[in-house]
Amino acid sequence: MKRTLHIISVLIIVLSVIATSFGLFYSDAGESSIFINQYGDAVKMFGDGLYKHDSFFMVPIFKGTDFTILFICVPLLIISLLLDYKRNNTRTKLFLTSVISIFTYYSTSIAFGVTYNFLHLVYIGLFALSFFGLIVGISQIQFNEKINLSVKGMKIFLIISGISLFIAWLPDIITSLVKGRSLELIEVYTTQITYVLDMGIISPLCFICIYLLNKENRLGYILLGIMLTVCLLVGVMLPIQTMFQIHYGIELPIGALITKVAIFVVLAITALYFEIKLFKALQ
Repeated sequence: MKRTLHIISVLIIVLSVIATSFGLFYSDAGESSIFINQYGDAVKMFGDGLYKHDSFFMVPIFKGTDFTILFICVPLLIISLLLDYKRNNTRTKLFLTSVISIFTYYSTSIAFGVTYNFLHLVYIGLFALSFFGLIVGISQIQFNEKINLSVKGMKIFLIISGISLFIAWLPDIITSLVKGRSLELIEVYTTQITYVLDMGIISPLCFICIYLLNKENRLGYILLGIMLTVCLLVGVMLPIQTMFQIHYGIELPIGALITKVAIFVVLAITALYFEIKLFKALQ
């Protein structure tokens, strides 16, 4: 099983490099155009490269994500893989599994959120590998003795994180319901996959983690490591996405920057502090 997780990790690295490289660098010299969506709204389409059929507003976000995965998360996965290959202990196994979790989040986002393109099979493969890799990784983590770690501050962090995800995204949905129409930035998509993942999975997992930590359950500490890693890397990813949006000339309201970027950056810094404490406590 140890070798299985390592093989899965290598395949995740290969497919991630392919997906992100095409997303960042591939161009077919296309031009942007205007498209009328199903709600009668005029939507500016990107028109070039892998994301030619995606909206001009969303593509910088996709490219910012690709940049983060390729230049930060892939090297981090390589490091965690090498450490686990050499040492094979609780720390390295949790580190590797936690890093794989961000690829699970990423692959789910692109497999369900990006308009169909010629890398769709790569997206499916990456999603399957990261999803099952996460399961295999969790199953291999064993704690041979009680963990001497105060988790009071971490529980508060999880509560704040779980609530922050709703603060960031719920107003958009409430506004659309009040107006009796779809989301303001639905553009050419059927849903906002980020809203689904953050409010439907990540936020509930924060509170499930708290419950398991209260029970001193092994899975609680594993989920804690995963949640801290996801919060940390998402906090790194959002400013990069914002820089790509600014580069492409997209105007962002100050309110959006505060609620959707600054909050996650603060959470990322806090997550890094708690993650260091968690890994120091592991034997």
